[in-house]
Amino acid sequence: MLETSARLLALLTLLQTRPDWTGAELAARLGVTGRTVRRDIDRLRELGYPVHATRGAAGYRLGAGAALPPLLLDDDEAVAVAVGLRGASGGTVSGLEEASLRALTKLEQVLPPRLRHRVRTLRAATLRVAAPTPEVHPDTLMAIAETCQRHELLRFDYRAHNGTLGPRTVEPHTLVHFSRHWYLVAWDVDRTDWRTFRVDRITPRIPTGPRCAPREPPEGDVAAYLSMRLSARAWPHQATVLLHRSADDAAERVWPGTGVLEAVDEHSCRLHVGSESPEQLVWMITSVDLGFTLLDGPPELVEALHAQAARCAHAVRDFRSDRSD
Repeated sequence: MLETSARLLALLTLLQTRPDWTGAELAARLGVTGRTVRRDIDRLRELGYPVHATRGAAGYRLGAGAALPPLLLDDDEAVAVAVGLRGASGGTVSGLEEASLRALTKLEQVLPPRLRHRVRTLRAATLRVAAPTPEVHPDTLMAIAETCQRHELLRFDYRAHNGTLGPRTVEPHTLVHFSRHWYLVAWDVDRTDWRTFRVDRITPRIPTGPRCAPREPPEGDVAAYLSMRLSARAWPHQATVLLHRSADDAAERVWPGTGVLEAVDEHSCRLHVGSESPEQLVWMITSVDLGFTLLDGPPELVEALHAQAARCAHAVRDFRSDRSD
């Protein structure tokens, strides 16, 4: 039989692994009587763990309390939390850097030597290079997240790309962290259409509006909709090509900021791209390095593809692979 302290830790670990346990199940797993389980539950409550009794068969559930009690993490979980805190210390949400570093310091102090060595080794061997990114205040994120959760109209002042400031009223749907920026995907009430908004340009107005009926996500997938808006539709020149490879295979070659993939069948997929000029479209399409068929695009793109093909043919016209120095 386990000693009392070890048994308490084992009991706490079991309570964290699933929502509900009966007293008989806990007793069987720990090799003790039901009376011992009840005494150990009382000890956990005295230590600040909110263990609630469940209705029906005598059982228990670990709930959320007013204060944060100690947590039990296995080796992989502890390392994952440490790595996550290190990333958050240089993230895009302002005000979290110091809190993340404080939490990371506390965690590293209590890690056993073997895990502390793993975390420090990983930190010493890696370098994080982040491009300058506008920071988002956590209060703004929380205000938007709460309106998404409660399905309430959100009113805010929005600073457009050209610097102009104007009021907007939307039905917020989802917050998305995409390519170093936070975006709000929402139904614009005044424009009666879906829109995306950079969160760092949003200043919420208080109070929020009345409740609104939840809407189905735009085009059935918020992530795909946002990717399309940012990588293709936002540009003056757009094109769609059929790649002669499955979407899963092509995904390894297409960076999310380049374009949006749309599966067709197991042998092909569509790639939607957008850019400042037809010449840049040519580069984006050919850089995927897969066979393709042009499905849709401006006439200038056809000319640019012919010009690129002619340049490539001219470059190798007099080249002989067997030439020697």
